[in-house]
Amino acid sequence: MNNFSHKLIDYHQLIDFVKEVFLHHNFSNDHALLSAQLLCKADVRGIDSHGVARLTGFLRLIEKGRINPTPNFTWTSDRLSAASLDADASIGLISAQVAMKKAIEKAKVTGCAFIGVSNSNHFGIAASHSEMAASEGLIGWAMTNASPLVSPMGSTERIFGTNPISIAVPNPLFGNGNPFVLDMATSAAANGKLEIAKRKNKKIPKGWAIDQEGNETDNPSVLQFGGALIPLGSDWEHGVHKGYGLGAVVDILSGVLTGANFGPWVPPFVAFLDPLENLPGKGIGHFVGAMDIAAFSDPTVFYEKMKRWSERIKSATTTNPNEPLIIHGEPEFETEKYRKEKGIPLNHFVYSEIKQLSQKLNIKTPLFEN
Repeated sequence: MNNFSHKLIDYHQLIDFVKEVFLHHNFSNDHALLSAQLLCKADVRGIDSHGVARLTGFLRLIEKGRINPTPNFTWTSDRLSAASLDADASIGLISAQVAMKKAIEKAKVTGCAFIGVSNSNHFGIAASHSEMAASEGLIGWAMTNASPLVSPMGSTERIFGTNPISIAVPNPLFGNGNPFVLDMATSAAANGKLEIAKRKNKKIPKGWAIDQEGNETDNPSVLQFGGALIPLGSDWEHGVHKGYGLGAVVDILSGVLTGANFGPWVPPFVAFLDPLENLPGKGIGHFVGAMDIAAFSDPTVFYEKMKRWSERIKSATTTNPNEPLIIHGEPEFETEKYRKEKGIPLNHFVYSEIKQLSQKLNIKTPLFEN
């Protein structure tokens, strides 16, 4: 059976629908629109695990009282090039943007700025936030800790989240303004990839996860049975200590430093699991930053060198002459261009959830017309 809906969904219609859903759950108009845009950005770029597939999860957390739709953001520390934000249990899609806006403002004055966020929630794809800086000619950083699903190598206990890192750099090679964008989980695979495999009834590659006894597995449902994801590198021979270290650094900066929870105490994304007792911090944590290129180099010179760097990478000899090297971000931007023109394919399961939301909330939209 085809795993996608019988028709493609228009990108702008999808944003309008998701915005209406958030408005129905008491978001302000600005927050509803921005949340919808950021959530749908994942779908239009082909990162299907982090788009509208996450919508019902967010709604359940709102209904459970764990996401505050009307947050009162508080700056608990505010210095020249750094600040700390208490997000008041905001959806992370918004709180990370508030933090990055502050980082950009400060970096344009001081050269560099980093903002720590506590008391937040899942913030979608990290690239949404790092690119905010790149769109204004700065280098952007964004990272977050997440629900504990990853076992350090040698353990079967879930200690860390997939803890993604994203860095976005303006890139003049692409005349359309698209930057270089690294956006990566520090685990061998993001949880969303297991969810996608499960929906498609496919096995996962060995090296993504272990079962409850610590054995390699290809079962996409392994997390439901006490298994865990493993760090980037998968085993000692392939450098698992590097992924373990990167995930640990993200947890320290996003959780320990900011006043958010960290390690196994990070609250679960699913509403049916309550946070642990005696938490060491508040909510989920993010760490974002911006660097003004002019603080390090003449921007014109930097862009010339960045263009030369990109062109050299693109011209490198490849094992397959018909497949030139790609620069980080290129596949997603190509997918975005295609899906904006042709539409977004939604998995049957996700499409069904959206139809149920449409009926439940009585949100009229052309999204579901036959």
